[in-house]
Amino acid sequence: MSAKQDLIARSNRLGADPRNTNYAGGNTSAKGTETDPVTAEPIDLMWVKGSGGDLGTLTDAGLAVLRLDRLRALVEVYPGVEREDEMVAAFDYCLHGRGGAAPSIDTAMHGLVDVAHVDHLHPDSGIALACAADGEALTKECFGDRVVWVPWRRPGFQLGLDIAEVQRAHPQAIGCILGGHGITAWASTSDECEARSLEIIRTAEEFLATRGSADPFGAVRPGYESLPATDRRTRAAGLAPVVRGIASRDLPMVGHFNDSDVVLDFLSREKLPALAALGTSCPDHFLRTKVRPLVVDLPSASSLEDVLQALPTLSEAYRADYAAYYQRHALPDSPAMRGADPLIVLVPGVGMFSFGKDKQTARVAGEFYVNAINVMRGAEAVSSYAPIEESEKFRIEYWALEEAKLQRMPKPKPLATRVALVTGAGSGIGRAIALRLAAEGACVVVTDRDAAAAASVATAIGGTGRAIAVDLDVTSEAAVSAAFAAAALAFGGVDLVVNNAGLSLSRSLVETTVDDWDLQHDVMARGSFLVSREAARLMIAQGLGGDIVYISSKNSVFAGPNNVAYGATKADQAHQVRLLAAELGEHGIRVNGVNPDGVVRGSGIFASGWGANRAAVYGVPEEELGAFYARRTILKKEVLPEHIAAAVFALTGGDLSLTTGLHIPVDGGVATAFLR
Repeated sequence: MSAKQDLIARSNRLGADPRNTNYAGGNTSAKGTETDPVTAEPIDLMWVKGSGGDLGTLTDAGLAVLRLDRLRALVEVYPGVEREDEMVAAFDYCLHGRGGAAPSIDTAMHGLVDVAHVDHLHPDSGIALACAADGEALTKECFGDRVVWVPWRRPGFQLGLDIAEVQRAHPQAIGCILGGHGITAWASTSDECEARSLEIIRTAEEFLATRGSADPFGAVRPGYESLPATDRRTRAAGLAPVVRGIASRDLPMVGHFNDSDVVLDFLSREKLPALAALGTSCPDHFLRTKVRPLVVDLPSASSLEDVLQALPTLSEAYRADYAAYYQRHALPDSPAMRGADPLIVLVPGVGMFSFGKDKQTARVAGEFYVNAINVMRGAEAVSSYAPIEESEKFRIEYWALEEAKLQRMPKPKPLATRVALVTGAGSGIGRAIALRLAAEGACVVVTDRDAAAAASVATAIGGTGRAIAVDLDVTSEAAVSAAFAAAALAFGGVDLVVNNAGLSLSRSLVETTVDDWDLQHDVMARGSFLVSREAARLMIAQGLGGDIVYISSKNSVFAGPNNVAYGATKADQAHQVRLLAAELGEHGIRVNGVNPDGVVRGSGIFASGWGANRAAVYGVPEEELGAFYARRTILKKEVLPEHIAAAVFALTGGDLSLTTGLHIPVDGGVATAFLR
């Protein structure tokens, strides 16, 4: 394989094991010679993982390709550490060819080290030594002269110069421990470089395990033990919307919940308050977790009400503390404070809530805090945890280069950070709504009585990072409550609910049985009531407002033939919209409806016998029913599930933010169903 292919294979192997580096953390490089297409002469190049990529999934597109002669020539024009940030822009003038990723801040570390292959990784074991109070001595004890200690320096051009000098001055060394940061290894071949990286990581793991104390976090605090699994999840579901509201005061957030053993053990221990207050250390960690978490330091035996009562005070204290941190270190040219809300919330006995701009970011933030827990455990096992100074953390969190990266990010989609729950979403209109809301950026809870159909739609959206499937019978109060609990555990809460589940039986009045009547009213009138009531409870607790949309029907206002039970329950739904809009507006919750008609194609209702019955009523073949409905409309157009989904998005996408209590007809134009 070529040097580039070797690099990608090595990177993927290293990145696939979380013991080696965290998600999107670290970078790898390879140097080699190719023919310059302009001069036809040999040219020395370096391929290095670019900014923002992940080693485990690295491809050609994630590499930056630079000319080594130009990159190393930057040493001669380097203006010094006070102006080292200027060198990042200079990397662009060293690029070879078009395409590829933007060079990262660590490019100099790879290019200036005069060895063909370099790995820079963030393993928990390596960072534990890097963040130990006597890390330099421990590094010497662990590795002898095979690995060299490099004191903390912010990533950048000067750190690249420092490591290049370490490599030159210590020819016996295979790499270094970077104080407060991670590890770097180097070798002349790709295989040897990978082997050296793994040697450093595994040697550090073994050292911590054999040299370390048995209880680095101290004893379990009485009363702070983990709750049983069922109780823990029930408590977490009750807390999640309130915690999400606290984390979303400045910027809306999606949540993630983690109650793994490593988290629960840390939360039960004596050293939790002190260690959590010290914050994380590795730059990759605190950029995604904030400088420190919010700790709900109450015994796990506390009631849910006690915890909920304590949260507002804890939130205000956290915000004040973060604002003071910003004020202590901000300079006149520092970026504005980005928000004072926590990204990590720790609840002893229950688990960890983490937050981000989408589900993946929220999940990764939690993973990074687990990395931080592992680092603290390792450091405390052999020494004491001593992260980098708070001022250095601020320099990185509010780094101009980091701010520029944030400003370059694409504009979020209209429903980004919103969590939608759609009933009857396994097929037809509900499926189209779920897909549209997801396409507009929402996380979606796909619910349906047909669990397989719901799972298929969730998979089509993109799996657990963007959607979950929930088996839901909307007539069951317990099932509805469980569906919202599942949403709270998966995404932190719910912001947008679509009452779409429905069915229909075409009968004349004298043929309609009590069972026919009860079934349709149970699913649509009662079901919508149960779903909306649970949605309102959660949204009020969240404090972020929200949207409830009813998929009603033209038949809510139109007196169609042989349709008494269906028309009556649709009228019930339509009036629920008005009643709830009036009641919930004070909480910022908007309630609106969509009145479809004649949605034949893809419809579960029409496929289940309703289509055949309506075709018989109107005297047309069933296969021509959609065309029949279209002909009787003003626009002469057939209504499709996607048209209903578009109306739901129009109501919830932001442009109608002051609209509530509205019904939108989506029926191709039926004059007898015009709203008056």
